[in-house]
Amino acid sequence: MAITKEDVLKALSYVEEPDLGKDLVTLNMIEDVHIDGKTVSFSVILTTPACPLKELIHNACVRAIHTMVDKDADVKVNLTSRVTTARAANSAVLKGVKNIIAIASGKGGVGKSTVTANLAIALARTGAKVGLVDADISGPSMPLMFGVEDARPHVFQGPDGRNLIQPIEKFGVKLMSIGFLAPSDNAIVWRGPMASSALKQFITEVQWDDLDYLLIDMPPGTSDIHLTLVQTVPVTGALIVTTPQKVALADAQKGLQMFRQPQINVPVLGIVENMAWFTPAELPDNRYFIFGEGGGKALADKHEVALLGQIPLVQSIRENGDFGTPAITQPGTPAAALFEQLAEELARQVSIRNAVAPRTQVVEMKS
Repeated sequence: MAITKEDVLKALSYVEEPDLGKDLVTLNMIEDVHIDGKTVSFSVILTTPACPLKELIHNACVRAIHTMVDKDADVKVNLTSRVTTARAANSAVLKGVKNIIAIASGKGGVGKSTVTANLAIALARTGAKVGLVDADISGPSMPLMFGVEDARPHVFQGPDGRNLIQPIEKFGVKLMSIGFLAPSDNAIVWRGPMASSALKQFITEVQWDDLDYLLIDMPPGTSDIHLTLVQTVPVTGALIVTTPQKVALADAQKGLQMFRQPQINVPVLGIVENMAWFTPAELPDNRYFIFGEGGGKALADKHEVALLGQIPLVQSIRENGDFGTPAITQPGTPAAALFEQLAEELARQVSIRNAVAPRTQVVEMKS
């Protein structure tokens, strides 16, 4: 008997999206079904180009067609993606940005900016449209890490007559930092309202266009900047970066709890344990737990969030950041592979959050 589109869709209705717990047909993830004799082709619309389950879903689709339709069918599965969002379609600010992710630490010196830079590039390399705001006004590091310290953004007049800033683009990531607007050797000594005003400008007066992910590299602590962010835009979720030792975990916990306060209520997407162990280049299989062991997992377990990854203390990661070529730009290296996996896990948690959690609301100012 001839294969029909109904046969194909019925078979694929038994293929479950592992994270969302529903089948691909119910989730409207199947498109462009074509049948030519025994050749069956269709597209699976993943929730992110960084999906870590691509191969699993591909194989499950092929198996379903062979099992329920025709064991001799030539199955061609086109995996593509459409990044999901939980933002309202009529959002007044950052209209074209699907997901806004705050990356925080609670404490300085844990490598949060290094993690953010590598994550942004890793997501961009999957095909996602990515932007990055360096919200650490007093200690901007993104211009150095991306090797664009001398870059100066172009200011132009938008269609509504307002002046807009064109972000700097490097490694496929759109960047904005106060470091582009002030000499690198000058200290920026601003009170909270001035720093908050700069962040608002980076959000509302930069030509971000359409983005799948906008990462916000937050300053250490829980300050005016954090409140300004959640009062300006609905944040999709927060990622917490920590190192394993108690002093870092104590501050990371404060940062995590800040986002979970009822009046803020931003979902915590997960925790990254940076500098989890030291691995010398000449002994790649050795691990030395300089800052303690298992702190990130303990924090994740305590607050029932995902531990998205553990990044070791590797000399090349530091060197690459200093030279303006983050580790993720060195494909085939162990460090690059770790950040690729981390980006996939972050994208995965964003997709799950968008499917099951209510929309984040902008925090209202209380008089």
